[in-house]
Amino acid sequence: MLSHIEQKHIPYSAEQMFDLVADVASYKEFAPWCVGSRINEREGDEVFYADLVVGYKMFRERFTSKVVLNRPKTIHIEYMKGPLKDLKNNWEFVPLEDGTCIIDFSVEFEFSNVALQGFAKLFFHEVVKRMVSAFEKRAEELYGTASPSKSA
Repeated sequence: MLSHIEQKHIPYSAEQMFDLVADVASYKEFAPWCVGSRINEREGDEVFYADLVVGYKMFRERFTSKVVLNRPKTIHIEYMKGPLKDLKNNWEFVPLEDGTCIIDFSVEFEFSNVALQGFAKLFFHEVVKRMVSAFEKRAEELYGTASPSKSA
């Protein structure tokens, strides 16, 4: 199984970043390789099921995940169906006194297809870093450029 853990200080509040990550339906607007995203079903305010379609050139795959929100601290994503064998994704948002936050992001996944797993291994960490970067850029678009006193 491939895994990546990243911790990053972000010049936005934990609530802002939580809302941005929880807005799965908007991923198609900014997340790299995400060509479709929608919420299929909700179980109250804390749980929903979402489909993502990822694509690159002629490759397109759809997968369904269960998303569990624990506002404003954590988001847990659990794989339900699609081309993967397994996927676990966690976001933790740690508020800081200056109004900024630390994002603690982790992802683990494994393709069912051994050849795809081997190919993914070559680019995995770079792809994940690019995804996290896309969330930072989206925060800047939504919330504006952080003031110098809020950057670290």
